[in-house]
Amino acid sequence: MYPLRRNRRLRTSESMRSLVRETILSPNDFIVPLFVVEGKGVKEEIASMPNYYRLSLDLLEKEAKELWKLGLKSVLLFVKVDDKLKDNTGKEALNPDGLMQRAIKTVKNAVPEMLVMTDVALDPFSAYGHDGIVSEGLILNDDSSAVLAEMSLSHAQAGADVIAPSDMMDGRIFEIRTLLEDEGFHNTGIMAYSAKYASAFYGPFRDALDSAPVDLKNIPKDKKTYQMDFANREEAIRETIMDIEEGADIVMVKPGLCYLDIVREIKNEVNIPVAVYQVSGEYSMLKAAAEKGWLDHDAVMLEQITAIKRAGASMIASYFAKDVVKIIS
Repeated sequence: MYPLRRNRRLRTSESMRSLVRETILSPNDFIVPLFVVEGKGVKEEIASMPNYYRLSLDLLEKEAKELWKLGLKSVLLFVKVDDKLKDNTGKEALNPDGLMQRAIKTVKNAVPEMLVMTDVALDPFSAYGHDGIVSEGLILNDDSSAVLAEMSLSHAQAGADVIAPSDMMDGRIFEIRTLLEDEGFHNTGIMAYSAKYASAFYGPFRDALDSAPVDLKNIPKDKKTYQMDFANREEAIRETIMDIEEGADIVMVKPGLCYLDIVREIKNEVNIPVAVYQVSGEYSMLKAAAEKGWLDHDAVMLEQITAIKRAGASMIASYFAKDVVKIIS
């Protein structure tokens, strides 16, 4: 007897598969990370991130306009700070004429409707490469949170739409939200890196910003005292709920592919948007494998991105964003 139900009937052609496809990618799904440097006419390829660049402000303006034409409507800004401006307090992060503040204004002037998100953490500004203030071998939580709040206010004053704290200090969302409200920035959003794991996938990113922890006596050699243990699942739920209670508008899981179970767990638990960061190591591994001819770059890229959205991502920060949009468009 033949089965009455043949699931393969809905796979017989691309037209049929497209008709019943459950997960659809669009330009609206993406946040584009951008790395910014001082100078003019600067477009520096990041050695460990092939085909990705650090851009000076004039080329950042050009890039923002190109992204908008492609239908990409959101960027996440990171800055590479000169070593002479780094210290242990993040003083340069609060400079109203600092590189981040000027980058925000550059994008908003070039494309006023572009959604500008900004990285909030001290590691690009730290002489020690940490996301907080270091004292006697420890990362100071509350002192760091106070600086992060001031940093967030500075970004909001420069025109940022969404503040993205990536530091994992306890209570920093409350500190940031309170200060923004007190200063009248009621509509400035917060995208909290709520479940950010102490991952080995961040290496190329740290190359891009020269922000890796330094190897010095009495300086923690890694970020495991504040970023999450990658063996933990339930902790991610606690962290996320705490950030929402403190005022986060969007929560994030980082990295992506190895943490899709966490994405789904959080998506099932909360009723606000869930972002996923497909990080630099995920990008660079595919680039390297494709260069060797071991993988079909575009096919694997689309499969990875689709898997992240299928797992529950409301939005995806990805270095592949431009490549994906050019294909799906």
